[in-house]
Amino acid sequence: MFTGLVESTGCVIGLESRGEQARLTLHIPFAAELALGDSVAINGCCLTVAEVLSHGIAFDLLAQTLRVTSLGALHTGSLVNLERALQVGDRFGGHFVQGHVDATGSITRLAAQGQDHVFEVSLPSAIHRLCIDKGSLAVDGISLTIAELATASAIFWITPHTWQQTHLHAASVGQPVNLEADLLAKHVDHLLEARLKR
Repeated sequence: MFTGLVESTGCVIGLESRGEQARLTLHIPFAAELALGDSVAINGCCLTVAEVLSHGIAFDLLAQTLRVTSLGALHTGSLVNLERALQVGDRFGGHFVQGHVDATGSITRLAAQGQDHVFEVSLPSAIHRLCIDKGSLAVDGISLTIAELATASAIFWITPHTWQQTHLHAASVGQPVNLEADLLAKHVDHLLEARLKR
């Protein structure tokens, strides 16, 4: 379980294709604190530490992960958002994020507005139906509040802290992003759908 409060950013050292799978190696600022089997959300996708190397931390990407997320589009030098799994007793400041990516969207707008930035992301219809104005959405692992829900996108206002603490300052329009809808919205939607079918 995660909060969507990005702990730091890391840099891609390499993405090695291994048939239908891949091996992702990252430079991580807190690498010395990681061990085999630890969970780390990378751009909102929960991955398990597969190998601790002298030059970085390696993660295995399954075929399903490559299909559902944007991680396969990373390249050497890409900046990624990082968050370690929540520990019992930690302060909870974002929203419930599982690290299970539901779909991908793309950045359609990223513009400075005074000291803040306007950030707009396209939403697949399956994600859009789970969103509401002022609701939460995890975008590349960042817990964000939807300022405005448009016909096929969500608009966010990014504060200077979030801009600098995450990979957004290095992002660009057209870039794919991972989306995880609010956990409570997904449960309510599933329960209502099951009831309506009955």
